[in-house]
Amino acid sequence: MLEVKSTVGEHPAAEASFDPYGRLFRMLMPSLRGVVVHDGFANLVWASDEWDLADEPDIVKEAIANALSDTAEYAGIVRTLDADRAVYSFAIREHIELLGVVSLIARLSGKQAQARPLQTVRQLVQPALECLRRELSLRSKLGSRERDLDVRERDLDLMQEISSHQSAATSDADEFGLIMKTGLERMGCALAALWVPDKNIALSLTRSGQPMSTESLQRAQLHLMAWMQLQQRTIVVNHISKVASDVAAPYKILACPVRHPSERVMGVLALFNPPSAPDFDLHQTRIAEALAKRATSIIQGQYDSSTGLMTRQAFERQASALLGSTASATHIILYLDIDRLHVINETFGMHVGDDVIVNVAECMAKALPAGALSARISGDRLAALIPNSNMDKAAIVAEKIRAAAAAIVPRAGQGPFEVSACLGVAPIGADNTLAHALATAEIACKAAKDRGRNRVEMFQDSDQSIIRRHTDIMVIGKLREALGNDSFRLDAQPILPLRGNYGRPRFELLIRMLGDRGEIIPPGKFLSAAERYQLMPTVDRWVVRRACELLGKHSAAVGEDIARFAINLSGQSLQDVSFLQFVIDQIKASGLPPGVLCFELTETATIGNLVNAQNFMRSLQDIGCQFALDDFGTGVSSLAYLKDLSVNYLKIDGTFVRDAITNSRSESMIKAIAQLAKVMCMETIAEYVETDVLRARMADLGVDYGQGFAMGKAQPLEDLLRELAIYEATVNDWAAQP
Repeated sequence: MLEVKSTVGEHPAAEASFDPYGRLFRMLMPSLRGVVVHDGFANLVWASDEWDLADEPDIVKEAIANALSDTAEYAGIVRTLDADRAVYSFAIREHIELLGVVSLIARLSGKQAQARPLQTVRQLVQPALECLRRELSLRSKLGSRERDLDVRERDLDLMQEISSHQSAATSDADEFGLIMKTGLERMGCALAALWVPDKNIALSLTRSGQPMSTESLQRAQLHLMAWMQLQQRTIVVNHISKVASDVAAPYKILACPVRHPSERVMGVLALFNPPSAPDFDLHQTRIAEALAKRATSIIQGQYDSSTGLMTRQAFERQASALLGSTASATHIILYLDIDRLHVINETFGMHVGDDVIVNVAECMAKALPAGALSARISGDRLAALIPNSNMDKAAIVAEKIRAAAAAIVPRAGQGPFEVSACLGVAPIGADNTLAHALATAEIACKAAKDRGRNRVEMFQDSDQSIIRRHTDIMVIGKLREALGNDSFRLDAQPILPLRGNYGRPRFELLIRMLGDRGEIIPPGKFLSAAERYQLMPTVDRWVVRRACELLGKHSAAVGEDIARFAINLSGQSLQDVSFLQFVIDQIKASGLPPGVLCFELTETATIGNLVNAQNFMRSLQDIGCQFALDDFGTGVSSLAYLKDLSVNYLKIDGTFVRDAITNSRSESMIKAIAQLAKVMCMETIAEYVETDVLRARMADLGVDYGQGFAMGKAQPLEDLLRELAIYEATVNDWAAQP
């Protein structure tokens, strides 16, 4: 048996974890005399005791070079060492990332003067290669193996330095500038540049000497972007050949990709050094790649993945910084809402509606003047801040956007339909309050819809229609009053199995606001105002606290074996750093078994706060709670992010369910989601199951649960809990009788 030895210091746990791979390779290939594994940077990770190949670095480097040019799975090389030995080296990759190289020494029998073909050996040991790939992938992601502790400590210091300055950065440019400055100072480079054409980002920073000319920078950007698109990996040019001189004379180059969430290269972070400087080494490459990943995370976190516009959070942060620095200037807010997008979604499908949003966003981006900020506020609603402008100039810009949107032509095969949008234009008042300006611009946009759609309206205090729109703002006052007076009620709507006794019932908890005379005000009347004025965390806290209080009082009548209860949470709550601990404290204080609770997060809110959502879900799942992904299928990146989310249920959006009987596309989408969920060990819930026909159809398509009028109407949670308590007591009495 091959005995594995550690080569990076005494680490018994690591040695024990690698030993099975040596045994597995030996079992698959009895002629083996040794095994060695290097990481993707050619550093020795571990080897068997029998490994005695002196020239292993050359073979490993050759294997790595071969992996970069060979697209085959487990690309490799074979070399005959002497009369009775041959070495086979295989590259192990995860997508395009090189995780490591495994090399195998095999004996050549007397009857076999030549080494076996590479393909034969690859097929023979592929099961072991696949197992090792998963191990190296996990180690790469978790960072469980430190190849060089000193280097890792310096890298950690670097990341802490970036993070410590992040809160002080007031804009993307500040954060990107910090990244480039860190690269210059840590690596002693002469010049750093960041180019992301999709986001109109073109930044450069010089440390010493003569800066690169504008013409040279543009030429370097053109060539490096082209190279990066072709190679899809980090590029190091230490030898200044004629070609390199044409790209960025006379500099050595270290260029790292900046990636889109889809993994395509959308930009490049480049560092330049003069010919007299030392060559870029592996450590510097790792630092540059870490900086590029940081730039990628900034872009992914602050820009909407489909439209390329800022997220609402990034927009508000940058706008607030701009307003704070230019208090005496006049700025304008534009608010855009696409007309009748729901009709397009229902008629042609959600993917067509998503295309319309993207096209309208492009129209806005092209029409805005330099220096303007633009964002996707939510769904089909966009906004822009035009600095140092006035209402007349902004009206011209808004009209250009409206005309461009109206000129959008549907793609062939989608059928004829018209695209139009309403825009509201409003000045930012003397108080420089962005939230108020957005609200007034939205009121003007609503007035445009009232007056026929496909038009631009200016906010005017004397406009009676717009004055009436101001009454909408009064909702927020009533909401704050209700929060102060505890004037809410929780209702519970059943979520029932679609196939007999497939599973136990579940209930979704729905908040209702109580009016002055005790009348019920549905969520649609106040939740939009709560979201606009950042009150959703307060509303969610009320729901969690009240739900735990009521369920805790009836803990004997509820439980994982009886029923589960789902609580909706907003994206704003995911961003609240104290919300997670609040939820945990409420569960503990109530004495309620955590398994009774299931938290519902909308797909859009989860993807928009992916890191926070993952941490939130992981922490609550550790104590036994479950999670459902609500409105699944409405986003443009559902499947891309699903693998990163540990959810128990997928709630299929009601827009697919309602027309599943008449729309074959919706039916196919539901069936595909149900099949996908089963493969990923998840259960599915169909929303808006309003008829018995839909109920039967959802069951036929493989959906597990249904929610809607055909399954049961909502009722006050307190009434439901009393019924459950009576039922449980009755059952116990029956069981106690002889």
